[in-house]
Amino acid sequence: MSGTAGDAMLVLVRHGQTEWAKNGWHTGSSDIPLTAVGEDEARAVGDVLSGHRFGLALTSPLQRARRTAALAGFPHAGVDPNLAEWDYGAYEGLTSEQIAAEHGGLWNLWRDGVPAGRTPGENAIAVRRRADAVLVRAVEVMRRGEDALLFAHGHLLRAIGAAWLELEPEDGAAFSLATGTVSVLGFEHGRAVVKRWNCTPGILALPES
Repeated sequence: MSGTAGDAMLVLVRHGQTEWAKNGWHTGSSDIPLTAVGEDEARAVGDVLSGHRFGLALTSPLQRARRTAALAGFPHAGVDPNLAEWDYGAYEGLTSEQIAAEHGGLWNLWRDGVPAGRTPGENAIAVRRRADAVLVRAVEVMRRGEDALLFAHGHLLRAIGAAWLELEPEDGAAFSLATGTVSVLGFEHGRAVVKRWNCTPGILALPES
């Protein structure tokens, strides 16, 4: 990704904790609510974002992301279906350990993908296409000198991080991301960079604008 967006930022927020996320269960299309801890995480994100103006705010259509956006102070964020989490197909609701046991050894989502189940499932290339589509919208705003804000999910946001740096789709595996965290992408000398990643609200502040 290259551009002339100057100091404009793309801020990424992973939704707050859910019961499934807490237990390591793959949560793709299942519409799981936040836990009480997750709601507190979302409010803490709101403290980081408060007072900062965004030219674009988007959220995944799934309730855990929309609720995080609302509690963080962005109840009217636009819904973009491309921000939905990776479709895990037959592996929905399973842990990585359970899937690896089924494979008889190591399994990597980014490399191996998933088989169809109740839903068709996706591979890293399909998720990358959605990430790229979101970035087209964000960069259009950033080139006007305005910041953009996305509320979404762990694997989808990791795919966006890889796309931003023009890495291979499977390189999203390198971007660990916890619930209720804030990350910041941007440009430096016209080159796409990661300014902050996987930051808990207590260690990150955005300037008021």
